[in-house]
Amino acid sequence: MFKLMSSPRFLRAVVWFDASTGVVLGALHLLLTAPLADWLGLQPGLLQVTGAMLLGYAALAMAIARSEPMPRGWLWVLIVGNLAWALASLVLLLGSTLTPTLLGQAYLLVHVVSVAMLAELQWFGVRRLPTWAAA
Repeated sequence: MFKLMSSPRFLRAVVWFDASTGVVLGALHLLLTAPLADWLGLQPGLLQVTGAMLLGYAALAMAIARSEPMPRGWLWVLIVGNLAWALASLVLLLGSTLTPTLLGQAYLLVHVVSVAMLAELQWFGVRRLPTWAAA
């Protein structure tokens, strides 16, 4: 497992995966706002705003994944963005005035765990970048 994670292609693959999930979830939030609001117990406005944010994040991640070398500073933006997303999902799950359905709670919990894991994988990959890729 660690050999795979040390591959120079590992970080790029993680960033592409992050971008693709951002496109899919952002599109779902925007195209299925009303049904998702009902199923998840989340406000339609929240889903629309997060859908737009996800698409913007995905565009940035795609640009970074296409760069050669990938810019270390912009990779840190992705890592911090993912950590912020995981924290915001946790706040919505535990401490907000929203009352998500059971499915909505599961949806938020999946976001907390999966996005935090993506941030960790990206952090792991950034630490292994050669120092000349620090641009």
